Parts: sequence; structure tokens; C-alpha cells
Amino acid sequence: MRLTIDRLGHLGDGIGQGGPDGAPVYVARVLPGEVVEGEAVGGRMDRPAIVAPSPDRRRPPCPHYAACGGCALMHATDGFVAGWKAGVVAAALAGQGLEAPVLPADTSPERSRRRATLAGRRTKKGAIVGFHGRASGTLVEVKDCALLLPSLNAVLPLFARITEAGASRKAELALTVTATEGGIDLAAVGGKDMDAPLFTALAGLADAGDLARLAWNGEVVVARRPARQGLGRALVAIPPGAFLQATREGEAALLAEVRATAGAARRVADLFSGAGTFALPLAEAAEVHAAEADPALIAALRAAARATPGLHPVSAEARDLFRRPLLAGELNRFDAVILDPPRAGAEAQVQELARSRVPVVAYVSCNPVTFARDARILTGAGYRLERVLPVDQFRWSPHVELAARFRRP
Repeated sequence: MRLTIDRLGHLGDGIGQGGPDGAPVYVARVLPGEVVEGEAVGGRMDRPAIVAPSPDRRRPPCPHYAACGGCALMHATDGFVAGWKAGVVAAALAGQGLEAPVLPADTSPERSRRRATLAGRRTKKGAIVGFHGRASGTLVEVKDCALLLPSLNAVLPLFARITEAGASRKAELALTVTATEGGIDLAAVGGKDMDAPLFTALAGLADAGDLARLAWNGEVVVARRPARQGLGRALVAIPPGAFLQATREGEAALLAEVRATAGAARRVADLFSGAGTFALPLAEAAEVHAAEADPALIAALRAAARATPGLHPVSAEARDLFRRPLLAGELNRFDAVILDPPRAGAEAQVQELARSRVPVVAYVSCNPVTFARDARILTGAGYRLERVLPVDQFRWSPHVELAARFRRP
């Protein structure tokens, strides 16, 4: 089959009209306007030959790209990817009948990821650590990832030794690694049950690899140094494996937008606050109330706020905002509200915001579709969507984050 790629789908696959009765065919790792040839099975062409390449095509800068499923758009220029991701945001808004200025995407540089989850599997000869292949259970060994900070790439051989020591032959380890102020933090899940020999082996490997902390199946095995993150002036002891913005550059871009939206607000609510990514920096200029479902993250935020001199008052509560959103009456005492929900969005909380008198809302999202749904609720209640900044912390993937500004006229 030969066909021309019309556009990219939301997962980064090319879409061309060439199936039976004009049905769409999904084609891996192509670009709009390219002419491709290959065998289509079940509406997919996984090994296309590029007959006419796009001027936006480039040679992927990673030798693992052909097999690894960690990246989907490494064959495209940075300019194309940034424009496509901004278009994804605009299309999500258009799907809800909304328009707003969508700024050029802020893209994190190569080798800047400070947090990632890899897989580890024992083999007959040892162990491999890497990422799964595209739409496959096959584990591709990665020895030098073009996404990760050099300090994270440097410990991949150590993770293979940890996998060999602690993984069973029937299950994979999930290895969440984070670069912290104190060094490398590793949280491994899916390994063998802890016993004395395994504890001794893991402690020795953590020491040999100079890890700051190693957690195994949710329990800390070794804490050689505090695994803390700087959030504004505060240093936060992040729980093992906890959420953190993927790159420092992406976090800075989101924080700059949130700060600009909050402006001179004196009282701010940070909802879905995590460990204080926005709450703690904003507390340098305003009184902040944070709400987050995970008690461990709230405890970390509170401890950091107490230990950081010069902050305005910070209050924090462990609260499931899906089931118990802050009500309009509670929200009305704030001059600005920050939202940073998970992929499901914040529909219940947004419904209460729509009934409130809060003058400005900064909405940080990792899912343009649920963001657009929530934006429609806010604009329907009188808020004006002033601007949206796409933030690409997951370069070469179809994933896109954003920071948006809403204001009541």
C-alpha cells in the first residue's frame, strides 16, 4: 500500500486515508505530507518505507530509537514537535468551542530529565534495564538515554546489578529514579520480598553506587543522605517515588506562568499541591493554603515550610479534591487559585470555582483534553481564558503539559 500522511494522531502516529472504503491507516514514525509504502495489517503500518520524506524529518539522535518505545517523535525537528504540541492544545480547546492565544511551546533541553521510571528484568546471564519497545512487552536495554541527565545515565549499570540481586525471573522491576539535591534516589517496586541476604546486597550496592536513598517495595532500605528537592527557597524531603516535575527547566517555566497569574495576590490556594511545587515558592510573597490527597506529600510540604525562614504563613491539608473539593464559600477568601490536577482533570473542583468569586485561576495540566473540558466550565461561568503556554518536559513523546491563565473580567 502507498499513501500520503495527512496528519498526526494524539499519540504521534501518522494518519492516512488508504484502508478499505477510505478507512484511516495509522503509520508509525512518519510526518504529515510524507508518502509512505508498506504492508498495513489491522489498519496499522508499523514498518513504512519513506518514499517522499518531509523537510521536517531528521536523523534520530539516539541509537536506541528504532527499538525503544520511550520516544515517538525523535525523527522530527524540534520546531515541528513544538508546533505540533501547541496545535494539540489548540485542537483540544477547539473541540470544546474555545479559542485562546496558545504561546510557542517551552521545550526542555536534551539530557535534562531528572526523573524517570525504567524497567529491570533478570536474564540467564544477568539483567537488563531499559524501556519497553513500542506497543510491546519486549524490554530494550538502554545504556545511554538522550533524555536523562548524565548523572542518571551513569547509574544504569548499577541498576542492572540491583535488578540481578532483587528481581525474580517472573516479574519486572519498576525502577523510579530521581536526581535530588542529595544525589540519586531510587524507588524499586516489584522485587522479591525482603530478607537479610537481600537487605545486605542492596545496602552494599547503594553504598557502592553512592545512592542517596534506596527504597524497595515501598520501604526505605538505605538513606545515606537526605533526598531533598529545592522548591523555591525551601528544601523538601520528597517521599520515595513521589511525583516531581520531570525537568528543572519545565518546572521553572510552569512556575513562572503561575507566578505571573497570581500577581500580587495576598492569599493563594494551591489545589492538588503535591509536595509544594508551587505552594512553597508562592509563599515567599503570599499566604498559601495547600490541599493534596496524599498525606505523605502534605507532611513533606508542612515540614519544609516550617524549616524555611522568611515564608508567609503556609497551611496544608490532606484532602481528596475529587470527592471533597473546596466549596465556593471556602474559595472566596482567596485572591488566586492554582490547580495542578492529574490526567483526569479537576471537574468537581472546577464546578465549585465556577460558583466562586475568585478573581484569577492558574491551571496547570498534563492532559489538554480534560483541561479543555474544565476550561469550558470556567469560561461558561464568566472567566476569560487569557493565554495558554504549552510546556514540553517530555520531548520526543506525544505528551504535553500546559499552564493557563483564567481571569474574571
